[in-house]
Amino acid sequence: MFTKSSFSPAWWLKNAHLQTIAAKFFRRGHSISTTNETLELPDGDFVDLAWTEQVNPTCSRPIVAVLHGLEGSKNSHYAKGMLSAIKAQGWVGVLMHFRGCSGRPNRMAKSYHSGQTCDVDFFSQYLASNYPQAKKAIIGFSLGGNVLTRYLAEQKENIYQAACVICAPLDLSSCSNRINRGFSRVYQKYLVDMLRASTIEKINANLLSNIDRNHLNKVRSIRDFDQMVTAPINGFLDANDYYRQSSGREVLKQITTPCLIIHATDDPFLCHVNTTAISTLPKQMIFEVSARGGHVGFISGKNPLKPQFWLEQRIPEFFKSYL
Repeated sequence: MFTKSSFSPAWWLKNAHLQTIAAKFFRRGHSISTTNETLELPDGDFVDLAWTEQVNPTCSRPIVAVLHGLEGSKNSHYAKGMLSAIKAQGWVGVLMHFRGCSGRPNRMAKSYHSGQTCDVDFFSQYLASNYPQAKKAIIGFSLGGNVLTRYLAEQKENIYQAACVICAPLDLSSCSNRINRGFSRVYQKYLVDMLRASTIEKINANLLSNIDRNHLNKVRSIRDFDQMVTAPINGFLDANDYYRQSSGREVLKQITTPCLIIHATDDPFLCHVNTTAISTLPKQMIFEVSARGGHVGFISGKNPLKPQFWLEQRIPEFFKSYL
């Protein structure tokens, strides 16, 4: 069901861009130590995991998995904050880096993308087989949230007792248009620059012989990058085909796992109207909509010197009923 969020923005951070940018600013000095692990994938590539602590197979405490956003990592402000919040609950957190996002280039031309669920599926099977006694939940931020919706819809009998989807581009085409307008182009440039750099690494490693470096350097938008790189190297006809096959909005109704979706109408990355253009939702799904919050911001509190990160309160609160 759709419901109004309880989030109330800090009086000094009501602007969407301030909410989006300030979260990173306030977390710049925050760190969390992790135990790192490499998970070898069936196709010969790998993903790196970051655990909040070392665990053994007899672990019976809840394990909460985290999926980051586009070009994110364990060092992303929202990831550090959420892993810390998970640990504070006495639970175990583990972040799965998408291919090439852990600081090491992946071995194959194939990349992660908004609809690529095979790695999440393999990672989930790994958690199930190695930690059978632990209850499990999963969180997906931004791109990772869209990946999570696709995974949950595909794998109805999955290992998770509950899931949370945060600020996800559930309609990829309209979101690629939205981030190409106004001040949002600043975020787009930041992301495209990182995507271009990781793609050039693959070109230098002779993994992408069909991508022209000169043309790549002229790419300025997410849509153009998806047209030139994401779509062809992952088997899509073009960017529109990629968006059509990978968007999570149309498969929400297939999800059977208890799921909380959090969305802000002022998110500068997402098209609000298209993201929420959903006629029916499963009874076990809560779609919370807030008028404010920006993109993965959701900062509250009365004191500018002591910001409160609402997501780190709301998500554990939701999970407690299931873990």
